[in-house]
Amino acid sequence: MTTANKETIIDIGANLTNKVFSADLDAVISRARQQAISHILVTGTDLHSSEQAVKLAEQYPDYLFATAGIHPHDASSYSAATHATLRSLCQLPAVKAIGETGLDFNRNYSTPAQQINAFEQQLALACETGLPLFLHERDAHDKQWQMLHSHRDDISRVVIHCFTGTKQQAFRYLDLDCYLGITGWICDERRGYHLHEFIADIPLQRLMIETDAPYLVPRVKPKPLLVTSRRNEPCTLPYVLETVARHRQQTPQQVARATTANAIGFFNL
Repeated sequence: MTTANKETIIDIGANLTNKVFSADLDAVISRARQQAISHILVTGTDLHSSEQAVKLAEQYPDYLFATAGIHPHDASSYSAATHATLRSLCQLPAVKAIGETGLDFNRNYSTPAQQINAFEQQLALACETGLPLFLHERDAHDKQWQMLHSHRDDISRVVIHCFTGTKQQAFRYLDLDCYLGITGWICDERRGYHLHEFIADIPLQRLMIETDAPYLVPRVKPKPLLVTSRRNEPCTLPYVLETVARHRQQTPQQVARATTANAIGFFNL
């Protein structure tokens, strides 16, 4: 990858509070800057990681921003105190969205009932605060769509983070005026090939890109030069950009300009 003549891009979802980044975060940020990544949204998945995401955003002002939320895996921990803390976090200028929240009926680390309760509370918080939603969903499309639909008129903006679903599911979310976040999953010929078939049908004004680092290292050949282990980093985002652009039959510059503008407007950067 070269940075010459590159448009800037934004990674809307990176788990930089993960312990695998604790020893060299400065270098990770430096490599991201070298790949023309202008901003990174640091994902909060529970109270601790949400608070840590805010601290990172304060450490790298105007470059890192945070989301704050409770992931469905951690929904069993949701309480009145949790809700009060989330509400307080949402008042901070570094916090640009509520999430990562939603439903995951694949693993059920928290019961479906606990997940539904936590998601309902965070939907209410989005309605109250006006912040957009950063959503996770796995094997729970119908229920999540139903809950989102019932609140959609009162929610400012919604992105389905790391979208890996079907074309039908994509367009059901688009019918709710949602955005779709595309990760390195689209680079994986084993499981992401189905996205190639309809990525060009998704309106460009509803697309954003992300790495979900340290997960989902793009499967490309040759292997990403800037990744020396199984750990993904924001610096690999250009591979996602290039794969999306190729299957849309557009230039990377066209997709970069659009997804960057979408992210700036969505997160109020």
